Amino acid sequence: MPGAPPRVVARGATAPLLEARGIRVEIAGTPILHGADLTAQPGRLVAVVGPNGAGKSTLARVVAGLQRRSGGSVRWHGEELRRLHGRRLARLRAFVPQRPRVPEGIVVREAVLIGRSPHFGPLQRLSHGDRDACERAMERAGVLAFAERPLTTLSGGELQRVQVAVGLAQETPLLIADEPTSALDLGAAAAMAQLLRDLADDGLAIVLVVHDLALAAAVADEVVVLSHGRAVASGTPEQVLVPARLREVWQVDADLEQTTAGRTALHVTWLRSRREAPRA
Repeated sequence: MPGAPPRVVARGATAPLLEARGIRVEIAGTPILHGADLTAQPGRLVAVVGPNGAGKSTLARVVAGLQRRSGGSVRWHGEELRRLHGRRLARLRAFVPQRPRVPEGIVVREAVLIGRSPHFGPLQRLSHGDRDACERAMERAGVLAFAERPLTTLSGGELQRVQVAVGLAQETPLLIADEPTSALDLGAAAAMAQLLRDLADDGLAIVLVVHDLALAAAVADEVVVLSHGRAVASGTPEQVLVPARLREVWQVDADLEQTTAGRTALHVTWLRSRREAPRA
């Protein structure tokens, strides 16, 4: 999918598509982030995980240009985010919100067409190319079959797929999805995970904010762990989601199992005997 050309920074190397360093955010005087890092490259899926209140969604909104930061740097293709506005930024990243607005009277096709707005001016009409891009986006996201249905009639899983289709219609090189599986049943969550993994395999950069650690391990090339507003670990799921870190960050006794067949499971000690002393 088209995007801005990469800036060459060294012989044989290019700047990361997205590079955020030392992000700090304060909201109403309360520190939310104070040392968060995030990097994204084409063809890779980065999962951002952490406990409630760790700052995951805030970090996603900062790098998307939707939340002001009080410190740190965000660069797209090596260019500082503050220099990117309006359509230039909208052509670099698409953002799938956790709780999308569902306006009355809008059908799926009309919603997806909104994703083309960065590609034409306020007085321009949709071209055949714009409509073709929307058809491709709906087909890729699996929503073409209900393109004429009102948004208000859709299930949670269907609505999240529509939001992905809107993002795909933007034809950006990176898609940020903020908790797209949080309100979905098992089947819909698995379908969304497969869609995002397939998009990364097709060359998109994907940043996925997610609570489900087993899902993150199944789909991610890299996992970034946030805790108390800081990025405390990053690496492959096997490197990062180890029992010691699960105990340190989530305060649980747990271990992650991954099989060669692509199955993942998180084994958690839910209850302890009252006689059992807590681990040090």
